[in-house]
Amino acid sequence: MSKKPEVIFKYIFTYDYNPVYVNGAHGGVSPRGDLVVNFYLERPPLPNEITHEVNPNGTIGAETGVEPEDFAQSLVRFVPTGVVLNYQTARELHHWLGEKVRELETLEQHKAAMRAAAQQPAGGEGVQH
Repeated sequence: MSKKPEVIFKYIFTYDYNPVYVNGAHGGVSPRGDLVVNFYLERPPLPNEITHEVNPNGTIGAETGVEPEDFAQSLVRFVPTGVVLNYQTARELHHWLGEKVRELETLEQHKAAMRAAAQQPAGGEGVQH
């Protein structure tokens, strides 16, 4: 029996390849019909500046001001990267992501079952008197 034809893909990474953590995305369909996805990391902001009192003994005292003024009501969505996908690639990525999500769900189910088993008293179901 003859062996099916094969192809080998070699992965080449740029010298500055650096995966980043993201927890959201924003985008849509471009006027040319491509899917534009901008990935972001949503987090609390860092202030531009903070002002503190100086205590009589020279140590840093209480905070007296923060810039920007709306700092406490703000969140940052830092956008480190984005991708542009054509229709076919978007469908293939959708399929691939679906498979990976199913793998994660199976893993989470196994972890939950192991936690539940670890909480069972030794000897099975536990007998109540």
